[in-house]
Amino acid sequence: MTHDSSASPLIFGGAAPSPRAALPVLPPLALYIHIPWCVRKCPYCDFNSHTASPVLPEEEYVDALLADLDQDLHAVYGRELSSIFFGGGTPSLFSAEALGRLLKGVEQRIAFASDIEITLEANPGTFEQEKFVAYRALGINRLSIGIQSFQEEKLKALGRIHNGDEAVRAAGMARQAGFDNFNLDLMHGLPDQSLDDALSDLRQAIALKPTHLSWYQLTLEPNTVFWNQPPTLPEDDTLWDIQEAGQALLAEHGYAQYEVSAYAQPGRPARHNLNYWSFGDFIGIGAGAHGKLSHPDGRIVRTWKTRLPKDYLNPAKSFKAGEKALTNDELPFDFLMNALRLTEGVESRLYPERTGLPLESLAEGRREAEQSGLLRVEPSRLTATDRGQLFLNDLLQTFLS
Repeated sequence: MTHDSSASPLIFGGAAPSPRAALPVLPPLALYIHIPWCVRKCPYCDFNSHTASPVLPEEEYVDALLADLDQDLHAVYGRELSSIFFGGGTPSLFSAEALGRLLKGVEQRIAFASDIEITLEANPGTFEQEKFVAYRALGINRLSIGIQSFQEEKLKALGRIHNGDEAVRAAGMARQAGFDNFNLDLMHGLPDQSLDDALSDLRQAIALKPTHLSWYQLTLEPNTVFWNQPPTLPEDDTLWDIQEAGQALLAEHGYAQYEVSAYAQPGRPARHNLNYWSFGDFIGIGAGAHGKLSHPDGRIVRTWKTRLPKDYLNPAKSFKAGEKALTNDELPFDFLMNALRLTEGVESRLYPERTGLPLESLAEGRREAEQSGLLRVEPSRLTATDRGQLFLNDLLQTFLS
């Protein structure tokens, strides 16, 4: 959350913000790499994605990504990369040769942790067995496959380029290529979707035995086709029934919910996303990528890069579109907005460690949230109750009073 610096400062916990301390230990460091091209833009998508031309500028884009990374190396401070995430767009449109050159260039600049998690987003319509075998050989060890639905009617409504059979085959091809760790992205609350439709999709996904499922409700976002031409979505009662029945089905099959829309088999949560939610650091490179970087003196800076690929590739333009150092007033909300998405929350000690602010700065808001039944009464952790997870915005507002 940002606000004009000329406005009255927000007060957390009913007292003036405490001075921020230097950070004795910097958070873990991850890398997000944005590949902005797709075969076709989906009508619900508000990500920075652009329809691909027949020939992608792979070589030029990899050169730009590495030059972009060079400009952020000052904020590494000797840390290893704990994870890398290729997001998009559709990163699997890029060849293994291009991604291999990129990964090699990254590792020459920043050391990789011995157990680094490297995730590539892929869509079923772009799956080729030979290509994915080559991806695996590069050290990419996790896939996130954008299924959304297995039903033809729903896929057409969502503007997806694959069909249900291709979605099923993609999971099999991932496993054959050597990926024993992969996520399936699945949406619910789709146009004219019934409870039976939603559970059918979920059962099919579970049958493919992914290690992780991202299962989330379709929302209409500004600047999308669906926002301007809204489809008919299920009634609230149906949405609630889908949510309850779906969560029960996932739990029955061993998928534990660890975040608002993330479910994983034991030991298989997405480490890259866990780093986001626990207020870790990440460098963001690529068109429109965002980053968050902490400095030993206590400064915490959000960065964002130039959005349009043609501008990002233009040597006369800067990679960085902007940056903002978070103020003491903004830090509590920024931290909690991420941490309280986790079903088990975070240890309380993480707040002063990651923000440089004392835990006491949350005291009054914490008491109010506990009394409202939105935050668990658990001194050693900051954890939303089940009700708090359902009404997360209300919970966060208690820290803005």
